[in-house]
Amino acid sequence: MAHKRKECKTKNQKAFFIFASTILVLALLLGCGPSAEELETVDYTPQSVGEWKISTPEKEGLDPELVAELYYNAAELETLYGVLVVKNGHLIAEDYFNEGSVDQKALLQSAAKSITSALVGLALEQGCLSSVDQKMIDFFPDFADQIDDPRKREITLRDMLQMRAGYPSEESDQALWEAVWSDDYVHLVADFPLTSDPGTEFQYSNLTAHWLGIIVARACDTDLKSFGQDHLFDPLGAEIGDWRKDSDGYNWAAGEIHVSARDAAKFGLLFLNDGQFEGNQIISADWVRDSLQTYSNNAYDNIGEFRDIGYGYQWWSAEVGDHDVNFAWGHGGQLIVLLDDLNMVIVVTADPMYEVYGSDSWRHEKANFDLVGDFIASLPSK
Repeated sequence: MAHKRKECKTKNQKAFFIFASTILVLALLLGCGPSAEELETVDYTPQSVGEWKISTPEKEGLDPELVAELYYNAAELETLYGVLVVKNGHLIAEDYFNEGSVDQKALLQSAAKSITSALVGLALEQGCLSSVDQKMIDFFPDFADQIDDPRKREITLRDMLQMRAGYPSEESDQALWEAVWSDDYVHLVADFPLTSDPGTEFQYSNLTAHWLGIIVARACDTDLKSFGQDHLFDPLGAEIGDWRKDSDGYNWAAGEIHVSARDAAKFGLLFLNDGQFEGNQIISADWVRDSLQTYSNNAYDNIGEFRDIGYGYQWWSAEVGDHDVNFAWGHGGQLIVLLDDLNMVIVVTADPMYEVYGSDSWRHEKANFDLVGDFIASLPSK
């Protein structure tokens, strides 16, 4: 009889599990979310510090319930630091979670590439660089005689900005990936093999982005952080935090920059507004336009609501719901998302998952994409 009771108990447990799973699936299919009462408890009021113009979703033409649901869902994510929403130039929603705070300078990881791209544009305006068609090798004369692949002599800054220089993604090979963590990068311009002809194929290369930063530093005879602070962040009333240097003293231009969520939002607003900030033209509108073009379609697989992901000058592009977006993206789920049609910027900072890769880190990173993608997809188009 004991065996029979145990068998019945097991069957009951299985039946309950199937029932519960069915209810969960039905809830997801029916779009069951937080109740109106739960949403009323969500406080996303921006903090009254700093110089941001503060408003509300209602005043800026946005449904406050949709914003409340964004922050309700954000509070469920265990690696999230901060979420900001800027609309019509006003900070309309802000909150911080876990280790995040308004003063925290978060590690933006590869979102730094979009900042490095902006610094290339500013170097052109300052006259340090003359054209995006300049050759990469002209800035590495110390290794010119070690180049044995003639294709490398044809790589332009434009190719590098578009991630079409011909260098492979480092994640494609263990030896290449180890080189990324070596802290010794300049000589790899010569050492690393090309896997495609320059200008022909998108390949996401961290080292290509870093070499762009080295080019700016060498051309402008300064370090990248100082150049960025003087010509980009100071005019925004923003500040660069720590920015790691490699063994040759160059700031790691492909990542490693620390910036607050609010200052990241200022950077996003600059590109949303064609290079203007508070009435001042900080970077040329032409550079912003060229940066946010899509030069490589299907550069990455769809990520939830982010579809048809493409690449510009170190900026990503995608379709989300009825909206076209551009975005800076860093490991761990750092995001600076531009919605031109709604005059909106969304910033997410999170645990950078430093040196953590694979399914676990991607689970958290995708959760941040889903958070933002579901919110954007819920917004009506103009």
